Amino acid sequence: MSLAAGMARGLGIEGFELRKGKGVIGGLSHCQGRPSPRLRLGTGVDDIATIKSMKQRTLAREVSIQGSALHSGEAVTLTLRPAPSDHGYVFKRVDLSGAPEIRPRADLITDLVRATTIQSGHAKVQTIEHVLSALSGCGIDNVVVEMNASEPPILDGSAKPFVDLIMSGEPIEQDKDREYFTLDAAVSVTKGQSSIIALPCDELKISCTSADDRGIHTQHLSLTIDPDIYMTQIAAARTFTIYEDIEELLKLGKIKGGSLDCAVVIRGDKIISKEGLRFKDEFVRHKILDIIGDITLLGLPLKAHIIATRPGHAINADLTKALAEKLLERQKGPKKKPRPAMVMPDETALDIRRILDTLPHRYPFVMIDRVVEFIGEDALVAIKNVSINEPYFQGHFPNNPVMPGVLQLEAMAQAAGILMLRRGSSEGKTSLFMSADKVKFRKPVRPGDQLILNAKLTKTRGTKLATAEVTCTVDGQVVSSGELMFAIVDSSAVD
Repeated sequence: MSLAAGMARGLGIEGFELRKGKGVIGGLSHCQGRPSPRLRLGTGVDDIATIKSMKQRTLAREVSIQGSALHSGEAVTLTLRPAPSDHGYVFKRVDLSGAPEIRPRADLITDLVRATTIQSGHAKVQTIEHVLSALSGCGIDNVVVEMNASEPPILDGSAKPFVDLIMSGEPIEQDKDREYFTLDAAVSVTKGQSSIIALPCDELKISCTSADDRGIHTQHLSLTIDPDIYMTQIAAARTFTIYEDIEELLKLGKIKGGSLDCAVVIRGDKIISKEGLRFKDEFVRHKILDIIGDITLLGLPLKAHIIATRPGHAINADLTKALAEKLLERQKGPKKKPRPAMVMPDETALDIRRILDTLPHRYPFVMIDRVVEFIGEDALVAIKNVSINEPYFQGHFPNNPVMPGVLQLEAMAQAAGILMLRRGSSEGKTSLFMSADKVKFRKPVRPGDQLILNAKLTKTRGTKLATAEVTCTVDGQVVSSGELMFAIVDSSAVD
C-alpha cells in the first residue's frame, strides 16, 4: 500500500511504503507510548555505559544484521568484525570484485543529499552515518564493517539496532591507549541559514538547535556525549523528513526503501509515525546522532564543544573537513619559523642555507659556501670549496682545469655584498656589483682547493654605496685580490 493510500487518498505519492502497523497522527506534544529517556537498549548496556576507559576498544566476535537500505532499497547484510589496535573503521564491499576497502575520511565524501556518501576508486558506500554514529557513541575504535551492498540497512531509522548489534558482539578493551583530537582553537562554518562551530573543550559536547524552513518544530538540546548518554539519550532517535520533500526525493532516486517503519514524517504541525515520538524532542536528538556519525570521518575521536544551528550532512561535512585540516597541521608538527631573509646583527657565521636566504644567487653562480666568521662590523672570512664538479671546468680547461678569474672576482663581490648587507636593515635588499679596481690574479686555483676570502669594508656612503678590499688565498698563499665597489638596492628594482 502506498503512503498516499495509507495516509490520505488521492495525494498521488508512490514509492514510500506503509508496511504493517498503524500510523499515528498527532501533535508534537502528544506522543503515546513514548519510552522513558533512560531507554534500555539491550543486554549489556549497563556494563558498557559505566566504562570510562581510555583504552582502544573492538568487538570480541563478529556479528551480523540484515535489512533493506534506505535509498537503494537493496537487501543488505552488514557484519561487524573485530579489528586490531590502531585499525580504525574500515568499510569492506564484499559484493565487489576484490572486496575493496574504504576508510571513512572527510576527503572521500562525494554526495551529501540526505546521507553521507564516500567513494574510493570504483567502490562507494552511502548512508553510513548511523552505523558510524553507533560505533563512535559506544566507544568502539577498531572494526571492519562488511557489507554486500553499497548501503547499510536502515532498520528502524535510528542507531539503536546498531547499538544492540555492537553490544551482542561484546566490546572488549585492547592494549593501546585511545588517541583523541583535542581542539585548541575555534573552527566554524556557515552555509545558508545553517551554522556550526567547534570550540575547545576537554570532552565531546554537542549543543544543537533543529528547525525546519518554516521556523516551526524548533528544538534545542545540549548534551555531553559519552556511551551512557549516547545509548540512552541519542541512539533511539529516528530519522525524519518533511512530507512535502518525499516526492522530490523519489524523483532523485532516493528513499526507495523508505517507509514508516524507518522514519518519522512531519506534515505541517503533525507527525506521521508507526509509533509515537520516542522523545518529545526526537528531531534534535537525531540531528545530534548524525553529527556524531559525520564527525567520525575526522579519523580520531574528537574533544570539542560543537554548537550547531539547523545542521545537516553538508555542513557537518564542511566542519569535519575543516577539523581534518587542523588535525593534519598538528600531525605535521609546528610550522618551522622561517629563516630571516637578511643577515641578523647577532649572527657570527653563515652556513649555505643562510647564504641562500641572503643572496639572490643560485647554482651554478653561488660562489660562497660558508661565512666562517664576522670580524667586527666591517670584515669577514668566507670559504669557497672548489670541486671538479664545477660546470666551468668542462671547458676551462679540460686538460688543465683552472677556476676562471672572473668567477674568483664574483666570489669576492658576493663576500663583500654579504658584509654590506649586514651593516643595516637589509630586508628586501640586494647588493649589485658596480666596479672593480686593482684586480690581480697571482696563482691558478684548481679543483680540490679551498678558496679563503678575507673581505673588509674600506669606504661607505650611507647605507647604499660601499668599497671593499678582498683577498683570496689557498693554503696561505694569495691567489687573487681586488678593490670592489657595489650598491645596495631594493630587491624589487632587480625583479
